[in-house]
Amino acid sequence: MKKIILKIHEIIGLLTGVVVLIVSLTGSLWVFNEEINNLVCGALAVPVRNQQPLIPSAAKEIASKVFPGKSIHGIYYGKANEPLEVIFYEPEPEFYSSVYLDPYSGKILKSENHLEGFFAFLLEGHLGLWLPEEIGSEIVKVSVLLFMIALISGFYLWTKGKNKKRRLWFDWNINTRWKRKNYDLHSIIGFYIFFLAFIIAFTGAVMAYDWFYYIVYKGAGGEKDPRFIIPNNVSIGKNEEMQTRIDELLPILKGSYPDADGYEIHFPHSDSSSIYAEVYKKKGIYYNADYLFFDQYTLEEINTPSLYGRAEDADFADSIIRMNYDVHVGAIGGIAGKTVAFFVSLFCASLPVTGFLLWLGKRKK
Repeated sequence: MKKIILKIHEIIGLLTGVVVLIVSLTGSLWVFNEEINNLVCGALAVPVRNQQPLIPSAAKEIASKVFPGKSIHGIYYGKANEPLEVIFYEPEPEFYSSVYLDPYSGKILKSENHLEGFFAFLLEGHLGLWLPEEIGSEIVKVSVLLFMIALISGFYLWTKGKNKKRRLWFDWNINTRWKRKNYDLHSIIGFYIFFLAFIIAFTGAVMAYDWFYYIVYKGAGGEKDPRFIIPNNVSIGKNEEMQTRIDELLPILKGSYPDADGYEIHFPHSDSSSIYAEVYKKKGIYYNADYLFFDQYTLEEINTPSLYGRAEDADFADSIIRMNYDVHVGAIGGIAGKTVAFFVSLFCASLPVTGFLLWLGKRKK
């Protein structure tokens, strides 16, 4: 059994080594993308004024002059000293940009293409190895599943090895050969990061595969619809006297959530669709965000059958799915959690390198 599992471990390592190396390195850097961007470019800030910020329709009109004809995904309102962000997104062909405005005067501060730049390059490699999407993304998806098998098989092999206590730490001296050092780097690092590395790979698989996402949610006892659903309006039809009331929504959200870090308001997709808003309790954390839906003509709040509703209504299974991304990047633990995710990803990148050297040494022997 040990020989069979070792062979499986080696084959998986050879098949996925380059992919794991790229995905781990790009993922480790992506963890701190917001912090690094703010450090290098500087965080945009505006003077706080004693006046109400721009209403959504006014912000939409100003920002649309920068990208005329493009669809607005939503408008993000942050703290009083933060710029207002108008987010544009279209799937085909993909267009993803933001326009930042002074929330009081409406002055355009800057525009940003989220599909260009260093971190966009990193994300493209992380998700698809810089290959055409239909090829690269499938390779990454399969490799993530195989990597989980490699982690389990590697842990099994460690438990079946000799001198287990000695392999709990690096016992090197001046006479220790490089082959032994390389073996220890592979086995000891693999042992210590096994649990966290498996969690990162597991949460990545949840995002990568719809069927895996569904199995995890239902397996945890989930009973709601696992899709993100924007319900239709409660009011029937639209007559001449009925006008969308989206501009009245921000004061309502601020009144209900005075301590929130941010509010994102989305324009309805059609006359029959509701307005949906996201309320972020803490910036950069998504699992405890409230997803709210309002009739666009009456502002009556509408319930959704989806697990993406109010955080207080989330049960155990809902919470597992809602915190999946936060766990994947370590944000669930703040800066400390991101730091752990950073180092675990770096150590994951070392495993295919040390593993390949082990395999190469056996071949030469």
